[in-house]
Amino acid sequence: MISISSNLNIMIKAAEKASKSVIRDFGEVEKLQVSKKGPRDFVTKTDKHVERILIEELGKTKKNYSFLSEEIGEIKNKDLDNIWIIDPIDGTTNFLHGIPHFAICIALETKKEIVCGLIFDPIKDEMFFAEKNKGAYLNNNRLRVSQKNSIDDCLFSSNHEGVKFSNLNLRYTGCAALDLAYVACGRLDGFFHNNINLWDVAAGELLVKEAGGSVNDIYQFSKNNINIRASSFSINNEMLKNLKNF
Repeated sequence: MISISSNLNIMIKAAEKASKSVIRDFGEVEKLQVSKKGPRDFVTKTDKHVERILIEELGKTKKNYSFLSEEIGEIKNKDLDNIWIIDPIDGTTNFLHGIPHFAICIALETKKEIVCGLIFDPIKDEMFFAEKNKGAYLNNNRLRVSQKNSIDDCLFSSNHEGVKFSNLNLRYTGCAALDLAYVACGRLDGFFHNNINLWDVAAGELLVKEAGGSVNDIYQFSKNNINIRASSFSINNEMLKNLKNF
């Protein structure tokens, strides 16, 4: 039986409640009202609804914690040391096109360090979660990063810029959070991405670390402009050499 903190328990319940709206709306994706908010970046009615549910649920018991969320931005409450970091739906473009590859993401930052992270894929019913110094899990199974030693045998993920830059064996899935979760569970061997937002990578960063992987310091960057490099330790140096000029 896995022992989890009250904070992680709150996160799991909030994600499960919010997922009901996601699953329902994904089944009726053609009816969603969308408004453009940037190149390749759309906001949906579902995004805003899920965000509202998450903020309400997380705020019920931790009333003073602050928030950082993709859609609404910052909510500064009395407690500025503890911040819920939320991405209501990471992989919105996939969602809009009926591609079942997206996730609800919640992380808890305490004094500029991620201490809890959760990535929930509601379509596949895969709940990835981790707490500092307690390991990473998929549902109730402990996660470990890949142990491959040859970079030629590895599979990586990035965005379109990364795919164009590198000659590594690459995929571009359109969901950074799940890419990091997949590194944590060994489905992928590494993930790299430039100029990404904190809410896209906060939970996944902890997952990879707690699964025995390597992640660079994301707090050396501003929260809207992070260059992340995550992989297993066994191929990390080779990956970084390959990405020297990226």
